[in-house]
Amino acid sequence: MDAILFDLDNTLYPPQRELFSLIDTRINRYMRDVVGIPAGEVDGLRRRYWADYGVTLQGLMRHYGVDPEDYLEYVHDVDVTSRLEPDAVLRTALQSLPQRRLVFTNGSRGHAQRVLSSLGIADVFEDIFDIRVASYLPKPFPEPYRRVLDHIGVLPERCLMVEDSRENLRTAKVLGMGTILVGPGETPDYVDVRVDRADQVPDVLGYWALPVSP
Repeated sequence: MDAILFDLDNTLYPPQRELFSLIDTRINRYMRDVVGIPAGEVDGLRRRYWADYGVTLQGLMRHYGVDPEDYLEYVHDVDVTSRLEPDAVLRTALQSLPQRRLVFTNGSRGHAQRVLSSLGIADVFEDIFDIRVASYLPKPFPEPYRRVLDHIGVLPERCLMVEDSRENLRTAKVLGMGTILVGPGETPDYVDVRVDRADQVPDVLGYWALPVSP
């Protein structure tokens, strides 16, 4: 394998840190206070937009004409350092990987930079690809994956995707990528291997060194 794409939130750090809950609160506040959606309709709209478009932003852009840059700046205006701290074990694990290491997130580049800095791993990654890579179209749509692969010049068969989202890994597998699920629970057939934490990724790379059955 030549490159490894890492998701950001709830992948490079455990969901128990509850950083994303801060962003969730900001999303709800944006919909209510900025867009003017009645508070009682916010949760239902978010569920519908996630089902239809993969992220809340796409629904707000399509149905309310929201400026995506205004949205991204607002919802990611959270104190990352209140939930995250340097992770020396993760840093050592990532540095041990011989492959190119990149971040591929549905969030913003600025948010990703703050998360990586708080974890003490900002210099470990070659680049960050955020939701702008395919004109705000998010994972699990295939277009952002293709754009990232084109940018880095790597064939999908030579790339791994590390994610906490099963749906995002499904698309990666359909495109021909290797898949590593981070977190507990069911391991679908489109997931090659599962780990509990991102720092365990180096331990499972031997899977792709195994001979292919005839």
